[in-house]
Amino acid sequence: MLSEWIDKIIHGDALEVMPSIPSEIADVVFWDPPYYLQLPKGKKLRRWKTLTDVSGVDEDWDKFSSFQEYDDFIEKNLTHLRRIMKNNGTIWIMGSYHNIHRIGKIMQDMGFWILNDVIWYKTNPMPNWTGVRFTNAIEFLIWAVKDKSVKKYYFDKAKAKEYSEDKIASCVWRLPICNGKERLKDHNNQKVHPTQKPEALLERVINVSVPVGGLIFDPMAGTGTTAVVAKKLDRHFLVIEKEEKYVNAIYRRLHTLNGDLISHIHTTTKPD
Repeated sequence: MLSEWIDKIIHGDALEVMPSIPSEIADVVFWDPPYYLQLPKGKKLRRWKTLTDVSGVDEDWDKFSSFQEYDDFIEKNLTHLRRIMKNNGTIWIMGSYHNIHRIGKIMQDMGFWILNDVIWYKTNPMPNWTGVRFTNAIEFLIWAVKDKSVKKYYFDKAKAKEYSEDKIASCVWRLPICNGKERLKDHNNQKVHPTQKPEALLERVINVSVPVGGLIFDPMAGTGTTAVVAKKLDRHFLVIEKEEKYVNAIYRRLHTLNGDLISHIHTTTKPD
């Protein structure tokens, strides 16, 4: 039953869990996959002035042996995500210059029809400490439907226009990266997640593309920004997260949002 999948946190590996999820249940999929950001072996980012290391992404979930392994990972996930989307549903996929072009190519080869590439212009980006190239001040979101024939997907034009600094609904979103009180920290005052996305970003995604009461599915939820914003905006969510520490963070965030909500959310481990 569909009710078994609404407002759920699933603790498990997305590729192992997704085959059990019913087809065509999600109005929108939001996928923030690994960016494959790994530096060459032995290399570190250093701040020249203070000679201190820059904290990058070094988690196992971002490590792949080759571009081919990464591409295979993307295609396998997209195959499941396409099935879980409603026929008139849409999918948002995040990335940077490291991976977004590979993902776009794979999507087009699979038959997805790209509606927009939205540029997230960061108003407070991390500087390029090496000083040998431009600071990377943008990330990308690909917004797509299953195929070229899809027409009646949900898009709130008025909301989209509200978020634009232009007279039209622009595909450039100026937003700061996640920081301050919103950035989750552990007991050592270290970031819980290296790439936590700001709630303002998910607010735009959800308000413009998920109908009120609709379901947004996030297969790699991290610290649960998708779930938190969905509940704030009267939408339903279904999220999967592999790392236990991030699952715990999702619980804490939702409990802070609404103490009664926690009893209505189910967690399961990945299938045997």
